[in-house]
Amino acid sequence: MNKTELEKLKKVLERQLRELQTDFGKELQAKTTPALADINDQATYESERNFELRIKDRERKLIGKVQEALKKIGEGTYGVCESCGEPIGVKRLHARPVTSFCINCKAEMEAEERREEFSIQQPESSM
Repeated sequence: MNKTELEKLKKVLERQLRELQTDFGKELQAKTTPALADINDQATYESERNFELRIKDRERKLIGKVQEALKKIGEGTYGVCESCGEPIGVKRLHARPVTSFCINCKAEMEAEERREEFSIQQPESSM
């Protein structure tokens, strides 16, 4: 990856970090559950609250990944697959700037996860 591409990706990551931190800093809706007369309204409120919390948790995790990618840029290790040590393709980095794995290693990891999930769903038959 050339210096120009690295600078572009760094700017993308820095902008993404600023946006995430701004969004993350916004308060969630009221911290206490309002007294709602209708049980259906209460269920809807709780469902929406749980959804907001999941979004905040994903934002928190993504902030960590962006910070890690920026740290790697500073260290000169950005764009190197953590699994095989090969360079990660520039197209992949533009599509997912926080990635730590090349497409081949990531595909293999996902295939392994599917195999494990399938083996859990398929109990061994007893004879």
